[in-house]
Amino acid sequence: MFKRAFIARKRYVQQVRDALARAPIIALLGPRQCGKTTLARTIASEMPSTYFDLESPADFSRLQNPEYVLGQLRGLVVIDEIQSRPDLFAVLRVLADRPEKPARFLILGSASPSLVKGVSESLAGRVEFVDLHGFDLSEVGAEKMERLWIRGGFPRSFLAASEADSLAWREGLIRTYLQRDLPELGLRISSTAMRRFWTMLAHYHGRTWNASELARAMGLSDKTVRAYLDILTDTFMVRQLQPWHANVGKRQVKAPKIYLRDTGLLHALLRLPDQEAVLGHPIAGFSWEGFAIEQVLRIAAIPDAFFWSTYSGAELDLLFLHEGRWIGVECKYSDAPAVTRSMRSAMEDLKLHRLWIIAPVKARYPLAPGIEVCPLKDWTADRLKEGL
Repeated sequence: MFKRAFIARKRYVQQVRDALARAPIIALLGPRQCGKTTLARTIASEMPSTYFDLESPADFSRLQNPEYVLGQLRGLVVIDEIQSRPDLFAVLRVLADRPEKPARFLILGSASPSLVKGVSESLAGRVEFVDLHGFDLSEVGAEKMERLWIRGGFPRSFLAASEADSLAWREGLIRTYLQRDLPELGLRISSTAMRRFWTMLAHYHGRTWNASELARAMGLSDKTVRAYLDILTDTFMVRQLQPWHANVGKRQVKAPKIYLRDTGLLHALLRLPDQEAVLGHPIAGFSWEGFAIEQVLRIAAIPDAFFWSTYSGAELDLLFLHEGRWIGVECKYSDAPAVTRSMRSAMEDLKLHRLWIIAPVKARYPLAPGIEVCPLKDWTADRLKEGL
């Protein structure tokens, strides 16, 4: 069902190595099945280490007396699926504070610190976070961009032997997430209701959040659908891109834009089995936009990003500050993107130093002063620096 292939994740390996040199505890966080275990085992193989997988009954049982067991260990101690044992955070705090620091701890989790109570509170000042996602374009290569877009970046989905196998794996992940992962996090939510909400959210991918509209459609309160959205965000399934409010004398949108972070899951929820189905669906342009935004943010390691939109129609897909200058990004699924009135408005109102148009074109070329088309396959952190 899956191809025998291995994609080295050198960037993340180096991030974890660097973090281990600085902090006693490293939290490697990301959605389930994104490759955290493989990455952790790669790092553990480089040094004396002990591995605990808390989904294994045997390993779970080994930690019945965690302070005693973990306190005897040296080298690297890896604890996988840490969210199933939140009581361990207090123990790790005690062990991290030992003056000799005989061990470093690498903890793996499938939910954000805001959802797993105790990570930020108990381990404040002792933990460094590294976020891991599915494959990105810099890892799989430009020639596989279309596959990455359609299948998404989860390793087993991307590496599946066929489109049918990939889709079946993604559908299984969705079912497992709803029926097992959420209850394990202590969230008592109907899997049927959450799937319906998640699917409805897929239709809103790339659009501005409207809690009232979704609440009416589902027969729920605004507060409930907001809670559902936050759960999907905290488990790395959804990105809420926040609006930027510039002092431009125009009414500006204040609600976030919503993107499913993995386009493979987006297509599975919408029952789009392959590229032909995606391109024939109204979501195609929004799907590409979300895919491109996710790649830009990951590859260039942009920590804080926004979108900009006014009620008069001017908008910008992505806005961020880089080395003191505002950079704008527009994502267009077109082989001949053109400068629009909206782009010119963004350049003027936001005082952009550079506006990149990311598109599936073959080569980079300028369109207007400060506005340049860049193939998504060529987007890198170095490319960003070239524009400054």
